[in-house]
Amino acid sequence: MSQDQNRKARLARTDVSEDHPLVTEHDPTTERTSRLVEEIKETADKFARDRATRGDLKIVSRALRELRYAFKVFTPYRRDRKVTVFGSARTSPDHPAYQASLAFGKRFADAGWYVVTGAGGGIMEGAHVGAGRKMSMGLNIMLPFEQESNYVISNDEKLVNLKYFFTRKLMFVKEVHAVALFPGGFGTQDECFETLTLIQTGKRELMPIVLVDEPGGSYWKDWQQFIIKQLEKNGLISPADHSLYKITDSIDEAFDEIMNFYCVYHSMRYVKDKLYFRLHFEPTEELLEELNTNFADIISSGIIERVDAHPQEADEEHLAHMPRLAFNFNRRDMGRLRQMVDCINDSFDACAVTWSPDD
Repeated sequence: MSQDQNRKARLARTDVSEDHPLVTEHDPTTERTSRLVEEIKETADKFARDRATRGDLKIVSRALRELRYAFKVFTPYRRDRKVTVFGSARTSPDHPAYQASLAFGKRFADAGWYVVTGAGGGIMEGAHVGAGRKMSMGLNIMLPFEQESNYVISNDEKLVNLKYFFTRKLMFVKEVHAVALFPGGFGTQDECFETLTLIQTGKRELMPIVLVDEPGGSYWKDWQQFIIKQLEKNGLISPADHSLYKITDSIDEAFDEIMNFYCVYHSMRYVKDKLYFRLHFEPTEELLEELNTNFADIISSGIIERVDAHPQEADEEHLAHMPRLAFNFNRRDMGRLRQMVDCINDSFDACAVTWSPDD
């Protein structure tokens, strides 16, 4: 297989629309789902017993209503791939960063990905212009200023208006398969560190994060220097944490970073004390030996093994056929875990010849 054919195969194999783990997580028919609805009702009753203040109840009520509606909007699209794009609302259309976001949005929409933004102007508008109305989704925050949704997504059924940043942030990270950040102000930095924190602490499963500069730009390169000087050198993060994100000024490179993440690796799930990796391809003995040698530092006990689907994964029947690796992860070194995923994905060349787009 030629290098170009191999690259196309890698990218084509990243179609997670039919079997992404988000699908069964939201199955409304299970008995456990009914029990959770009852627990929500019980919690509401406890607010009355606790004599909660009107102000507290307003926050809870509004947040619950916002999330309910947001989930309703996103549910029909949960089998579709999505990328969140963050960036400044103040970037003008003639700015190179705006043009880069436009190219980014178009590239992913052409590949069948929905582009999710804060629905505002600037970078958000650029990404939506590139994606087009059909492939755009929006999470607009209602502010005294900068609160109007951009003309691409305005009045679209895929637009959600939210009062609270925390409900909005949840949707930005929970509902997507990747995050891209372009230059921006306090809000963009907040969203950057929020996303990195959720991944680093294991509160959100691994996904690709790309920090995209305009061609020749230095916004994220300068940010990186701060991270190295003040965080890494002072021991506030580990060197491996840099693997949780990629800095680039190339739309092609950003695109490949996201798409290649899913070329062999599919998803992960904890079952009791073990972490299960679901893969698109059966891992070879050579890969297994390499992983056990190079990543022994993040295994709390035992070794990395090939396994079948665990009985507790029965609620994800659509993933039952997938090859798996399982091991006792220390649940701490997420940067190293991301490096393991990269190692697994890099093994594709060894098995690419056995796979065709018709599989």
